[in-house]
Amino acid sequence: MAICSLCGFTKLVSGSIGVCYSCLKSRPSDATPFSRSRRSRWRLTIGFPEEPPRGGRLKCNLCVNECWIPEGGSGFCGVWVNRGMGLEPVAGKGRMAVHTYLDPHPTNCVATPVCPATTDRGFPEFTFTKGVERGFYNLAVFLGGCPLDCVFCQNWEHKTMIAHSRLASWARSYTVDDLVEEALDPLVTCVCYFGGDPTPHTPLLIQASKTIIARSRERGQRYKRICWETDGLLNPNVMRESARLSLESGGIVKIDWKAWTPSVYEALTGVNGEKAVRRLMENTRLLAGMSKSRGEPPLLVVSILLVPGYVTVEEVEGIAGYIANLDANIPVVLLAFHPDHLMRDLPPTSRRHAMEAEKAIRKAGVKEVYIGNEWLLGDYY
Repeated sequence: MAICSLCGFTKLVSGSIGVCYSCLKSRPSDATPFSRSRRSRWRLTIGFPEEPPRGGRLKCNLCVNECWIPEGGSGFCGVWVNRGMGLEPVAGKGRMAVHTYLDPHPTNCVATPVCPATTDRGFPEFTFTKGVERGFYNLAVFLGGCPLDCVFCQNWEHKTMIAHSRLASWARSYTVDDLVEEALDPLVTCVCYFGGDPTPHTPLLIQASKTIIARSRERGQRYKRICWETDGLLNPNVMRESARLSLESGGIVKIDWKAWTPSVYEALTGVNGEKAVRRLMENTRLLAGMSKSRGEPPLLVVSILLVPGYVTVEEVEGIAGYIANLDANIPVVLLAFHPDHLMRDLPPTSRRHAMEAEKAIRKAGVKEVYIGNEWLLGDYY
């Protein structure tokens, strides 16, 4: 518990934001500036722009930030840089900043409750077994950079991975062919792009995914699902193409929806909340429409991280109501928060919070609701 810098009341307030949820909702123009200073200090230490740049001559249209990147600078994501000869990824032209590893099934994936690798959903078209694909793997592709700057980021190393426009020693510079070679391992049945966020690298990942699907079929590797774990802020035209590859291969697109109220979204993530929520609505609607052409498994899964004090039941109700109106069959996964990055002063998610959020989603009409990382829940508030 802490004192809100605006209303003066003691509430679940993080120093990384400075103000309470009520003030963010009722006084957004006064409240949102409080969260900028600490985030800005952190970003300057790793050589990232404090805000999506607007003063450059080259524009990036990959995500909702639509950065205008100056020469010698980078986009808000840290991935796309202007080295004077046009925009290119920080790892070099045609290259991605990645860390990959093999994750045995069943893996701790957001979509685990509906994934063909751990259930019978999509059997036999997209999985060879009813239940866990034991002895097989998910190729986890951890990518540097992200369109957001969440103060609670649980994988914040994705930024230090490309700090000051240089690759860290533990990161690797991959070409499309490098990624394809790893994915064609016959024991790999899922390829999951996450991080960070795959958004900044999506054009190269689409190239790689097309090749992975084609070559795996040539080799008789029937099951090679392409999955994305993303914030949902990708350019809709690019989102359509990336989702089409998941649709075709039996993969799943997992969209992490941070908040429903734009001012709350902005305080948590550092980007324009109005634009972000509109883009989320647009891309979620797009994927809901695409999913109707495939029965099982569901193409889209929406996750919501229950940040104490900020992602309240009211926020969850807003997201759930929108999803239910699109398609009540879209699964929603609630995720428990644990203190990390700049938000280490809040407790983990309470069990009561999670149960009330689950009840609210079901009341909104969503048919499938799951609680992920349940082991983090406790009686904290």
